[in-house]
Amino acid sequence: MVYFVATPIGNLKDITLRAIETLRDADVIFCEDTRHTLKLLNAYEIKKPLFACHKFNETDAGQKILEQSRMGKNVAVVSDAGTPVISDPGNVVCKILKEASEPYTLIPGACAFLSALVLSALDASRFAFIGFLPDKQSEKKAVLEKYKDLELTLAFHSAPQDVDKDVKAMYEVFGERKAVAVREITKIHEECVEFNLSDGLAKEKRGEYVLLVEGAKEKENPLNAMTETEHIKFYMDLGLDKKDALKKTAKDRGVSKSDLYKFALDL
Repeated sequence: MVYFVATPIGNLKDITLRAIETLRDADVIFCEDTRHTLKLLNAYEIKKPLFACHKFNETDAGQKILEQSRMGKNVAVVSDAGTPVISDPGNVVCKILKEASEPYTLIPGACAFLSALVLSALDASRFAFIGFLPDKQSEKKAVLEKYKDLELTLAFHSAPQDVDKDVKAMYEVFGERKAVAVREITKIHEECVEFNLSDGLAKEKRGEYVLLVEGAKEKENPLNAMTETEHIKFYMDLGLDKKDALKKTAKDRGVSKSDLYKFALDL
């Protein structure tokens, strides 16, 4: 069986009992950086054979993981921090296993962007996770254009050397919006900074960031610029009877039909 195991994003105590149990029961562990994972395993006195699975060898690693699983071995897959696949290696492995009908599962746990979303206090009822933006500024803006009209919170990952360029591209595409930068999540120097895109993020950039940006404002229906009578008549001229025209107008304006009856008496 193959287990994708979420690991701590900062504080080593943020690992689940089930994750520790899975790592202890694994025959082999595939990890993004063997040196990084070794620190985690040493903290919990776990000794296992480690193999690399990163973005440069993921296809080859995926085939080896498939082979190990088919030999009856328990295989654990981890990234340096957080949940594998989410802006980390693992997605290619999932596809290889799925296409081969080889079973796998997830041992859930820490996830940086979800933690940052909570800390940001921005609207969490609906959100979109975009992850890292491309390196070139023109490509950054092309990606952002796809999301500029979404009326929901947007979440990005950003390396310290890219934060200023990412924020600049966001302002050029989105215009003025509130944003929150979160770093060092679960660590001693955890930081959550609110700022406006036009101002950029002040101070020296250290550590990886999660950038949260508020969604687009709901666009005003142009029909609402009409008077109530003109609005109702607009729908009646399209062929709707008065009752249905009232219903549509009430929905457009966010009011009850009874509030509009007086405006339709002479229509």
